[in-house]
Amino acid sequence: MIVSLAITILIESAVIIGYARWRKKPLMHLLLSGILANLVTQSILWIVLNKFSDHYLTALLVSEICIWWMECLFLYLFPRNNLKLGEALVLSLIMNLVSFTIGWFLPM
Repeated sequence: MIVSLAITILIESAVIIGYARWRKKPLMHLLLSGILANLVTQSILWIVLNKFSDHYLTALLVSEICIWWMECLFLYLFPRNNLKLGEALVLSLIMNLVSFTIGWFLPM
């Protein structure tokens, strides 16, 4: 679990760094809020996947959609990020698509 959290944070932080540089957004605030959001959402994901292990793929899909929205709101509501809701939605989507795709192919 700790390894997957670390990998997720590394991957999503790389996405945040690229986005912050491209869109000229406050890097450190985005990184901090992204890491904090991941600490919360990954914990929830592990709980849900353990509780609904009989329906793993369904639980994973529903959880990932919820995580996308939760992280979007977290990024948006962190005032120093200077993100509009649409920007937070897109950033969170990219972060989660990249980390999910890479994570799917990692041997764990």
